[in-house]
Amino acid sequence: MTTDKLRAALASVNYPGFSRDIVSFGLVKSSEVVDGTAQVKLQIQTRDAAVPKTIFEECHQVLDPLFGGAERVRIEIDVQDPPGAQGGESSGSQKLPGVKRIIAVGSGKGGVGKSTVASNLAIALSKQGLSVGLLDCDLYGPSVPLMLGVSNHQPQANEHDQIVPIDAHGLKLMSMGFLLSDQSPVIVRGPMATRYTQQFLQQVAWGELDVLILDLPPGTGDIQLTLVQTVALDGAVIVTTPQEVAMIDARKAVAMFAKVNVPILGLIENMSYFECDHGERYHLFGQGGAKKECERLKVPLLGQIPLEPVIGQRCDGGEPIANLSPAESKSSAAFHNAADALLRHVTGT
Repeated sequence: MTTDKLRAALASVNYPGFSRDIVSFGLVKSSEVVDGTAQVKLQIQTRDAAVPKTIFEECHQVLDPLFGGAERVRIEIDVQDPPGAQGGESSGSQKLPGVKRIIAVGSGKGGVGKSTVASNLAIALSKQGLSVGLLDCDLYGPSVPLMLGVSNHQPQANEHDQIVPIDAHGLKLMSMGFLLSDQSPVIVRGPMATRYTQQFLQQVAWGELDVLILDLPPGTGDIQLTLVQTVALDGAVIVTTPQEVAMIDARKAVAMFAKVNVPILGLIENMSYFECDHGERYHLFGQGGAKKECERLKVPLLGQIPLEPVIGQRCDGGEPIANLSPAESKSSAAFHNAADALLRHVTGT
């Protein structure tokens, strides 16, 4: 057994709750084989005691059979508190200059309308007089440029070699979609995805913002982990739909943020109901799922967004529904109410 094979074996151990392994995450500070014995030193920054315990056990599960038993595998773990972060997981976590609050909008699965919610939520917050930025963190399926009607725009660089975000609908926007044509796929592995995400956070001239909304990709993978490593999040909003299959994945997203000490600010239930012209509501995907989950988690249900064709139509046309006044549209009112509830919860007012 060689040191290279030892490191390859460690690369099969994932950080708990994520798809990224402990080697690429940078937890393995040293690994070598000495006289047939594996000697591994790890450094983990976390406040969750279950994380190092799980990693220790999984390392032994992988290495013990390779080295002929636990007595020939020595694993040392240096557990440290995440310094200087209000919820970040790594020493790299920090506030962005000029940005007062950073809020992630995530979901455990695709297809629940997360980007629609993030875009309209950002617009609703800006309508309250806040300076708001929106970062589309979905490298593989960026949709914010289309939803905000700026898919043909390309960002420029300033004199400090920073990316200048696109201005639209009172928001400052950044997305991989600005750098690609509609037909160009993003084909990158984890490390490159990490680099792009860090660049969009740290090398964009966001200026002075009251809130930066991060529209996360679905799931619990590299990009989510990179975010909590890079910036200190003030919290996360989870988007789900009422049916149980969506709630299962929403719980995974909640658990992921809990592992990296990011507070859950609340849930938003999208496609909550369909309301007919005569006022009767039909709960096409079930009823009460998000409310029950919020009661279990002891977090607020920030909003219930109706299922209306006009929401998708306006997003496709680059004019999100939240641009309408709440008096003009029940869907717009739902997004504005959700923004009010989020702001009250974050500010404690």
